[in-house]
Amino acid sequence: MAVAKVCATGIMTAIAAAVGSNNTYAEPRLNFPPFSSPSPPPSAGNSPNQLPQPGNAPPQAPPSDEPEKPRKPRNDNPRTSSTGFDPEALERGVAALKRIEKSKDAKTVIGIIKEQEETKRKEIEMKTQELKAMANQAELEKQKVMYGEQQKLNKQTAEIKSQLAKYEDSLKKKRSDEEHEKQRARNRELVEMQGEMARRVEAARRQTEEQIQAQRIKTEKEKAEIERETLRVKSMAEAEGRAHEAKLLEEVNLRLFGERAKKETEKWVSAINTTFDHIGGGFRAILTDQNKLIVAVGGVTALAAGIYTTREGAKVVWSYVDRILGQPSLIRESSRGKYPWSGVVPRLMSTLRSTGGNVSKNGNGFGDVILHPSLQKRIQQLASATANTKAHQAPFRNMLFYGPPGTGKTMAARELARKSGLDYALMTGGDVAPLGAQAVTKIHQLFDWAKKSNRGLLLFIDEADAFLCERNKMYMSEAQRSALNALLFRTGDQSKDIVLALATNRPGDLDSAVGDRIDEVLEFPLPGEDERFKLLKLYLDKYIAQAGSRKPGLFSQLFQKQQQKIEITGLTDDLLREAAAKTEGFSGREIAKLMAGVQAAVYGSENCILDPQLFREVVDYKVAEHQQRKKLAGTEESNSMKS
Repeated sequence: MAVAKVCATGIMTAIAAAVGSNNTYAEPRLNFPPFSSPSPPPSAGNSPNQLPQPGNAPPQAPPSDEPEKPRKPRNDNPRTSSTGFDPEALERGVAALKRIEKSKDAKTVIGIIKEQEETKRKEIEMKTQELKAMANQAELEKQKVMYGEQQKLNKQTAEIKSQLAKYEDSLKKKRSDEEHEKQRARNRELVEMQGEMARRVEAARRQTEEQIQAQRIKTEKEKAEIERETLRVKSMAEAEGRAHEAKLLEEVNLRLFGERAKKETEKWVSAINTTFDHIGGGFRAILTDQNKLIVAVGGVTALAAGIYTTREGAKVVWSYVDRILGQPSLIRESSRGKYPWSGVVPRLMSTLRSTGGNVSKNGNGFGDVILHPSLQKRIQQLASATANTKAHQAPFRNMLFYGPPGTGKTMAARELARKSGLDYALMTGGDVAPLGAQAVTKIHQLFDWAKKSNRGLLLFIDEADAFLCERNKMYMSEAQRSALNALLFRTGDQSKDIVLALATNRPGDLDSAVGDRIDEVLEFPLPGEDERFKLLKLYLDKYIAQAGSRKPGLFSQLFQKQQQKIEITGLTDDLLREAAAKTEGFSGREIAKLMAGVQAAVYGSENCILDPQLFREVVDYKVAEHQQRKKLAGTEESNSMKS
């Protein structure tokens, strides 16, 4: 066996040497485990993934950190080859083959060698299959990696496309905005150009109209001058004819008038001579007769004295009667007559109306006064309380009405007196100052006259701040202070005969003692929108609907001319509410003046018809006028504060 083993080793060595000499650069050197050292394990550079595939380039070895060694040049001389080929092995192999041929175990050695080669071939096939499986696995891994990379690439491509689309959208939007802005700028320029063109056309039209109007005026002036010259020539000719005719008539009339005047003069001269002859005869008789002279002088003197005495006595008696029974001079208006026997019929009719339940046209049972519901309710309560106070002989309560002008303070006082069953008297504070020293006497006469009312009297003093202001004011005269003191004296105690009602626009100017006499304070604000609507309806009926209707009575039916009635078309409640909204800040008096202005505008029209257009024009004009008055009042107030 040892000989066979040695022979096999020699044969393998010889074969290897032969193969190595023929295929030095084609295949690697064969290693036979039984006769050589084991082959080193495959390195990372010889992994199955790097096996050459058919149709593909051989894989490149991965770069190493060591510097690449320079390739040795090929040497065809075996003795000097750089691959380290040893020819001695081949010689030994040949020698071994020769020994094997001479040995009796040559066949056995050959068989063993074949078995080893077969085993080696199978191992190589197994390794080849493993390498193919590993290559397939590597290909799968490579495809997975490539698929993942492709997915990432697709995702990145989609993101890039999305960003690119967003960027393109932003660019489109920006371009669209820029185009819109340019279009708006062009539109603005076009509108400005159109406006400029319209202004130029309007200016040209106005200029043309002005030229036409000027030419028309010039033509009319020339025509008027021609007509005037024609009339002048005609009138001069007519005047010359009339003058000539009048001159002829004048000469005839002068001659006739001279003859008639001469006759009349002679007649009057003779009559005057006769009259003076008679008078002269009478005077001569009186002067010559002393008794007749005394009787004539005494009769004339007695007649003059009687006339003078009768006149002066009547004045004295009438002034006494007027002072005792008449109405004081401070009273501007009163439900009582000037004298006790006057005004009986009006008072009787007022009593009958109040007994029969007078309901006003506006349906509130408070006359023609439109107030805020809370204020109206308060005044009705005061009227009922005043009536009950009079019935129970309790003292009356004094009142103060304050608020802007024209808010219905005077009318409310009248209605308060009427509903409480009292007489009322109206005076104004501005009438006291001109009386001077007589103001105290007149005030005492006023209160004495007021206490004579059997029904009780409501004394309403309008513009009370005119003489009831603070007594420490420098401009207040001594007579005004005395008048204020007289009123304070007469109102110091609660009265069962007189209700004192003061009205003012400036309650802060009243004297503190006057405020102490006041029991009830009522504010009269400007009417709200609902109140303005009711006032518009009230005065529309009063000034428009009832305009032109005759008052009942035979005199008015026979002698008064029938007025033209106003026709109302299209004036609805919505239009009145629109006017009420526009007239914010108007007082009741201003609304009454507005409707009076509407009436004047209707009478100034051609057909005497009130339509919505005319109504709106008057309302807008009055609103603008109200704003102008407020502006002027504010300017004057600021100037007065500066001064």
